[in-house]
Amino acid sequence: MRRLLNTLYVGTQGSYLRKEGETIVVEQNSERVLQLPIHTLGGIVAFGNVLCSPFLLGFCAERDVSVSFMSEHGRFLAAVRGPVSGNVLLRRAQYRKADDPWVMRDVAKNIISAKLANSRLVINRTLRDHKDKVNTAALSDASTQLSRYLQQLERTKSADEVRGVEGIGAAIYFNVFNHLIIDQKTDFIFSERSRRPPRDEVNALLSFTYTLIAHDVRSALETVGLDPAVGFLHRDRPGRPGLALDLMEEFRSVIADRLVLSLINRRQVTRAGFKHAENGAVIMDDKTRKILLVEYQNRKQTEVFHPYIEEKIKIGLLFFIQANLLARYLRGDIDGYPPFFWR
Repeated sequence: MRRLLNTLYVGTQGSYLRKEGETIVVEQNSERVLQLPIHTLGGIVAFGNVLCSPFLLGFCAERDVSVSFMSEHGRFLAAVRGPVSGNVLLRRAQYRKADDPWVMRDVAKNIISAKLANSRLVINRTLRDHKDKVNTAALSDASTQLSRYLQQLERTKSADEVRGVEGIGAAIYFNVFNHLIIDQKTDFIFSERSRRPPRDEVNALLSFTYTLIAHDVRSALETVGLDPAVGFLHRDRPGRPGLALDLMEEFRSVIADRLVLSLINRRQVTRAGFKHAENGAVIMDDKTRKILLVEYQNRKQTEVFHPYIEEKIKIGLLFFIQANLLARYLRGDIDGYPPFFWR
C-alpha cells in the first residue's frame, strides 16, 4: 500500500522556501520557521507571494514532490513537476479510449453514479442526525429525486446524456444545500453555487476546498502515469485538467462539502473570517484559510472502508487508489472502472 505523505501548505505572504541538505527550509523575514525532511512530503502548495529557490524546485522534481503555485485566494496558477512517470503505453491507451464514445459514456456514467449516490448520502445523514433541526420535507424530496436520477443514469446512451443527468442532480443537491447548514444559519447563507468569484462565505469555502482536492487528484493521476488533461466526462479544453475534474466528482460531497459543513456547524469558522472585495467576491482571511487547511489535512488522515478493495484506508489515499483503478481499467486489467461509493 502506498504511504500517505504530507502536503506542505505555505500561505504566509513573503515566505521563502529553500533547500538545505535533504530538507526543505521555510523562512519568513529572513528567519527560519520550519524545516522538514524531503522524504516526508508528497507535495508543496504555495499561496500568493511565496518564493522558492531554483535549487529547491530542482530538488523537488528529482524527488517526485510536486510544487504548485496558487493565487492568495486559491486559484491554480502553475506547477513544477519532474519527468512524466508511468508507461507511455498507458497514456496511449488512455487517449484511444477517451476517443471511444462508448468508453466515454461508461466511465462518465460510473463516476456520476458515485457522485449522485454520495450526494444523496450526505443529505440522508443530515436527515438522520438532525431531523429536528432541518426541513425534512425538502431534504427527503431531494433524496428521492436523486435516487430517481440514479436509476435514469443506467439508461443513458451517451456521455452527453450522462452530463445532462449530472447537471440535474447537481441542481437538486445544491437547491437544498442551505438546509444542510445547522448552525450559524444567519451568518452562512447559501442560495446558489457561484465560482468565479465566489459570492458568499459558503461558496468561498467550497471553491477553496475543491481546489485542494483537484490538486491532490491531479497529483495522484500523474503518479500512476495518466494524463490529467484528457478526461471522459469533462470535455477537452486547453489548460483544464479534465481527468482530474472527472475523478474528483466522486469526492466533492463526501469530502469537500462535509468538511465545509463541519467547519460551519461546529463554529470553527465564523463570518468575521471573511472579507468582501469590490468586485463582489467573498474572500477568506489568513486565519480562516489556515483552519481549513489544517482540518483538510486532518480529514485526509481519517480512515474509511473502500468497498472495492475491501480494506480500510486513509481518506488521503483514496485519490491514488481511484487513479490506480482507472489505470488498471484502461490497461485492460479489469472490465470497468469501479468508482468510490461512500459508506
